Order: sequence, then structure tokens, then C-alpha cells
Amino acid sequence: MQNAGFAALRLNWQYLAFDVRPEDLGAAISGARTMGFIGLNLTVPHKLLAMELVHCLDASARSWGAVNTIRFEAQDADGAWQPVGSFAEPPTPPVRAQGFNTDADAITRALREDLGFEPRGASVLVLGAGGAGRTAALKLAHDGVSRLFLVNRTMAKAEQARNEVLRHWPRVAVALGYPEAGVDLILNATSLGLRAGDALPLDTRQFPLRRARSVYDMIYRPAETPLLAAARASGCRVANGLGMLLHQGTRSLEIWTGRPAPVEAMRRALEQSLDRTDD
Repeated sequence: MQNAGFAALRLNWQYLAFDVRPEDLGAAISGARTMGFIGLNLTVPHKLLAMELVHCLDASARSWGAVNTIRFEAQDADGAWQPVGSFAEPPTPPVRAQGFNTDADAITRALREDLGFEPRGASVLVLGAGGAGRTAALKLAHDGVSRLFLVNRTMAKAEQARNEVLRHWPRVAVALGYPEAGVDLILNATSLGLRAGDALPLDTRQFPLRRARSVYDMIYRPAETPLLAAARASGCRVANGLGMLLHQGTRSLEIWTGRPAPVEAMRRALEQSLDRTDD
């Protein structure tokens, strides 16, 4: 996806994947900065750790409390900090790392595009209160949902997410556990569904799927998880996490380049890559 975006913009850049242990994240960020990287994307479990490992935070990272995108920056002739990708020649040190979050906006953009879901006034059941579930709950509260229901394997994380939502948006009704009435949306932010044989992330004895209008699963591989298959059979509108993956990626590219992302080229590359993987 990112390499297709670079090609469409005629940039001689390359996007690479690296496995980094959590205890080595600081060294990895420092090494990438020293070696002249343009920026980085971070995934689980690095998004929270990176908050303390960058030099500064964009408003998006401060708002959602997680970093999934880093942009390396240097000072221009006037002393202003600019993306290193905008310099014709390798910039003179110092180079700093600024942290951003592109996940939160991608969540609600994908919900609107793929399900026609509008958060304002809606009721949402969020499955999972880890990094992804926490960010989703915060963004949905910010965008005006009226009721949030948080379900998580460990109660402490659900309580922590609830308290964080209420600290910033006290008018949102936040409850732990399954609702007694129906909801507009179920959002799965757990990893259940990634592997064959996984149980549903939802206890259908406590909350039957027919009581939800729409179901969104952040998982995008496989394209249809057992949760989405069951939700479709129950008459729900369904969508997987492909749109969220796309939009967090296009925003990252815009942060690095300062140019509009070639969204359709990136979408085609992403879909083709996933089709090959599924085969």
C-alpha cells in the first residue's frame, strides 16, 4: 500500500517492515533517525510505549494517548522544523522524532464509508479495551455517541477505558458489560477471529447479534471473520477493518510527504495484496 503510494507520487522511497522487541523500541527509533529514515509506522505493542520515546507529540497523539506514526524532522535555514523528506539533501543534525496518531480518525471514517454509521447520538458496544478498543472508545465519545458499552476479558482495562472516557466526555453514558437493549453498532477491537477456530469475541447468550444494526470488525485478514459471518446471517450490516487500515495508512503518507495521498492507488494495492494472501 505505502510503496504503491510512493510510486504514484514518483518518490524514490521504500517502505519496509521490521520486527522490533518492545525493550528495543527506543534504540530502533533512534537508529532509524540516525540512518536518515523519513518516518515510521508502529503497531502493537509499540503505540503506547512510543509516547515516551519521541521528542514531541502532535495534537492527535496527545488526544488519543498513542503513537502509530513517527515523522523525523530537521531545522531549515530559518530554524523551523520541517519533515526530513522535504529536504533536497540529507539535513544537518539535530533531527527529532514527532509522534502522531492516524488510527482514531481512520476508525470513524471507515465506519461512515463502509457502514453509513454516524456516531452522534448512537449507542455502541465495544469489544476489547486494549490499545485499539481504548482509542475507538475515546474517538467515538469525542464524536458524540450517547452510550458506550465496554466488554473486555479483564475488568481492570475496561474500567480504565471507562474512566478515561468520562474524564474527557462526562456526558457520555459509559457502562461495563453487555447492554440490555439493542445497539446501533458492535465494534470488535479484539484479536479473536484472526486464527481459525477462534471463539466469537461476543457472548451471544448475553447479547444476540440480531440486537445490533451493524457490526464492524477491525480484523481485515480473513476478510470475513466468524463474527462477521454470524452477524451477516443475523441480518446486520457488516464491514471488516480494511477501510481503517487504508485510511490510517493514507494519513501517515500525507504526514511524511506533505502531499495528498493517492488513495485509490493505495486501495488497489492493499486489496490485491490481501487477495494474494487469502489465496
